[in-house]
Amino acid sequence: MKIKASFMFARSLIFPKAEKKSSARRSMIGALLCIGLSIVPLVVVLTVTNGMIEGMTERLIGLSSSHLEALIAKNSKYIVSEPAFSNFAEEVKKVDGITNAYPQVSLTALAGGKKERTGAQVRALPADIFIKNKAFSSLFTTIEGNLSDFVAGEKNAVIGQKLAEILELHPGDTFRLITTKTGANNTLTPKLTSFKVSAIVSSGYQELDALWVFVPIDVAYKNIPLNTAGFSLMMETEDAFSPYLSKIQSDVEKVIGRHANVYTWNEMNASEFENFSSTRVMLVFIMLLIVLVASVNISSAIVMLVMERRKEIAILKSTGASNSGITMSFLLTGVACGMGGVMIGLPVGLLFAVNANSLVSGAEKVVNWFGKLLNLIKGVPVSEIREIHLMDPAYYLSEIPVDIPFGQIFGIVLATLVLSLLVSFIPSYKAGKEKPIVLLTKN
Repeated sequence: MKIKASFMFARSLIFPKAEKKSSARRSMIGALLCIGLSIVPLVVVLTVTNGMIEGMTERLIGLSSSHLEALIAKNSKYIVSEPAFSNFAEEVKKVDGITNAYPQVSLTALAGGKKERTGAQVRALPADIFIKNKAFSSLFTTIEGNLSDFVAGEKNAVIGQKLAEILELHPGDTFRLITTKTGANNTLTPKLTSFKVSAIVSSGYQELDALWVFVPIDVAYKNIPLNTAGFSLMMETEDAFSPYLSKIQSDVEKVIGRHANVYTWNEMNASEFENFSSTRVMLVFIMLLIVLVASVNISSAIVMLVMERRKEIAILKSTGASNSGITMSFLLTGVACGMGGVMIGLPVGLLFAVNANSLVSGAEKVVNWFGKLLNLIKGVPVSEIREIHLMDPAYYLSEIPVDIPFGQIFGIVLATLVLSLLVSFIPSYKAGKEKPIVLLTKN
């Protein structure tokens, strides 16, 4: 039996000419739909998790650690003053591969508003950071105020949206940063410094920026005790994922010498990226198990198809059809069933993935409507009813960045076809081994 004949017989199995009730055909259609339905969540999960992880990674690299970060020793001569620190950054920018470098002073403080107090992470940076730094200018969204009011030499600050909500602050309001300074006999005494809110910003990921307070670095040197502060140099390259990043790190270490330790972004955020990777692998593994379970239906459909087509198999084998030819025909039928499921599930999954933000927004409206209705029935006052956010920025990005991983989707298609082939093999092999005399006797 030639390959062409196997294809022709497989075609007759998939698209029979005679219109009659067929349990096997219904089973094949059911298996096809099951595979299609199992692929939809797999594509959505893969696309959404890729977008979320890349969005979080982009913010961690651009707004927190930068591509390279040098943690500078507190006794270094390069940080004794703001001009010295800035000059040091200019020297490091001359290293081949470094496109930008900016100094940073960070410390933990207590932020006090009109009524509330809360912990804050103070970051002292050059005043033009929100304009000249590409990540800061693109990833931060201005909620209130104007970033142009954040200027050097003035005691103004840019604060995170969550911090502004806790302290009930708005642009133009004044708040206090409570830090500590070393007094006589090495005793620690509190130091209050007042700042005016210039703008309120958010990166869309509160876990990262919830308690950030940005102040001009020259103001920090003049007005905030820095005995408990940390000093670092944030460095950017052409590409954070470049294979030459380690070489650039080594070159910077040669320039800095013993004054600092230099780390890459993945070294600074190792725990977060391990968590992201393990979560994605686990989700994809679970979704693949669903596809595997759906693929098993193909095996059942092939068994029923063999039982219905025994007479045709017997006639073909009596006229010289080979065992391998019959087996090939049923294998092709199983793979075609899997391909049909892919052709249904893949576009539907991509459609859901591309419109994920709209779907989440619509789901939020429905959930909040029912929630409000139930609370009103229970007698809860309208003023006390809080909205439910399915994409809470305290844990996720407030908006899902859609990133379609075409390479991984191709892997899904290939895996589905391989699974369809594997689950079809045993019943197809048995069909090829059937003896004509036995089949004709049974029919």
